[in-house]
Amino acid sequence: MQSDTQSASVSKASLWTGRILSALAILLFAFTPMFSLLKPTAAMQGFARYGYPERALLPIAIVELTCVILYAIPRTSVLGAILLTGYLGGATATHVRVGEPPIIAIIVGIVVWLGLYLRDQRLRALVPLRSSNPQ
Repeated sequence: MQSDTQSASVSKASLWTGRILSALAILLFAFTPMFSLLKPTAAMQGFARYGYPERALLPIAIVELTCVILYAIPRTSVLGAILLTGYLGGATATHVRVGEPPIIAIIVGIVVWLGLYLRDQRLRALVPLRSSNPQ
């Protein structure tokens, strides 16, 4: 019932754009831990390159999956976005530490929040991009 009320106050174009952006972020975040858990050579080399021990792979994958599941559930999507932002902050720090540009992590974070902002009227009310009272 809440999603019907929420959908009614968001334009169809915004709602679908938000859903598509959110789905892209969810697919990315769901794919990467699955890739890591299969432990292909590329994942192990990447982990070693960034200075993480192999034993950290499982806990990091679990954290990532937990965050993306919370983001995918409408009732907990804001909490999931906050947690994914923290996760992406760690990814940004890791890239900076090894001398790589963190642009991908930053773009993914923008997509996470933009997708949620476009599909969730509650977030729009909390963080308006423009004032509702012209002065």
